Amino acid sequence: MNIALRSPISRRTFLRSTGAALALPFLEAMMPRLGAASPTPPRRFIGMMTNMGILPDQFFPTTAGRDYESTPYLDILKEHRNDLTVFSGVSLPGVDGGHAAEKSFLTCAPGASRGSFRNSISLDQFMAEKVGSETRFPSLALMIGSDNLSLSWTRSGSMIPPQSSPLKLYQQLFIEDTTEGKALAVQRLKDDRSLLDSLREKSKRLEREVGAADRERLDQYFTSVRELERRLAAAEGWVNQPKPVVKTPKPEEIGDRNDLPKCNRVMFDLVRLALETDSTRIVTVCASLAGITARTIPGVKSNTHELTHHGNREEKLDELRRIEAAQFQDLAVFLTGLRQTGEQGRTLLDQSSVLYGTNMGSANAHSNDNLPVLLAGGGFKHGQHLAFDRKHNYPLSNLFVSLIQRMGIEAGSFSSGTTTMKGLETA
Repeated sequence: MNIALRSPISRRTFLRSTGAALALPFLEAMMPRLGAASPTPPRRFIGMMTNMGILPDQFFPTTAGRDYESTPYLDILKEHRNDLTVFSGVSLPGVDGGHAAEKSFLTCAPGASRGSFRNSISLDQFMAEKVGSETRFPSLALMIGSDNLSLSWTRSGSMIPPQSSPLKLYQQLFIEDTTEGKALAVQRLKDDRSLLDSLREKSKRLEREVGAADRERLDQYFTSVRELERRLAAAEGWVNQPKPVVKTPKPEEIGDRNDLPKCNRVMFDLVRLALETDSTRIVTVCASLAGITARTIPGVKSNTHELTHHGNREEKLDELRRIEAAQFQDLAVFLTGLRQTGEQGRTLLDQSSVLYGTNMGSANAHSNDNLPVLLAGGGFKHGQHLAFDRKHNYPLSNLFVSLIQRMGIEAGSFSSGTTTMKGLETA
């Protein structure tokens, strides 16, 4: 691990803010030199979506189970076959709208095509509410591509703006703020808490004047306020803690968003570093390719969105296969990096659930069923193709329940997910 702590840290070190004590996350520097058993390393989640679909015939195996026959895209991941599970016949109940379904990939909120659509909390933010305060950054919302699109949504249905600049992300993770910058950060947090105090007082007065249904809604609001207060207190405690020191130099800013392989590699390297340094345990990465012409990939000269409306014309399919294959090659390199990173006798891949998929089963037809999805790592029993009914899809949201529980969070449901994923067991 290419990390150096600036000073020794005791296991009993606490971050203190506004009278509340928050224990630091486990660091290897806190381990006793001799004698004691190593605690279990933390669980992590990485959610990735490419928003222009994945060609089904290049992805889905035709046979199920552990002896499934591979496909062109899965061949690219053959080194990780025993570290991943492939799903077919899955979708998100009620989620429609073709491209609009990209907003619901991690929220499962139905009706994205309707003008009255209101999103709900995303899987990563549900996790961050429960365990996010254990790290400096409760979660990271990242984007590769041309549009301002994020997979992360708050409980109130607001999109969390994504970070698309590798340089700014590196600075956020590893470059110390100035004294003035830290003071401003603390002041912003205090201002936010003062605003919450004011809102709480106004809401309490309102509570005495409304009916039972509105009081129930206000009670839900108060729960959200208490959760936000807890997260603000945690954030204030991290302000003066030193950031990790890494040997990896800061990246150059991406000058050409159309250089998809370079954008992928740089961002994926930073995701691995963020997890390795325990700066966060929850990351989303959205590949937003509608406006991208990935001309640095040999043989590609057309806009990705235009290629997805291929009409089965071979020349367009050839270009699209090249783009998607390049994405799977970058995913393979990312998984290899996680597997090669050791952590207390395990690997970072063992401890990290990596969800990779798309919001459209067929971008050419704008369909939102039969979604190409795979899950790697995370300590599950992998090496299989879980094939469900392609006419009557199995809820992908049940997989989200499994992922929540794997993070150590007690929950029996999430959105349309009412149970854990059938056929997926922990190792």
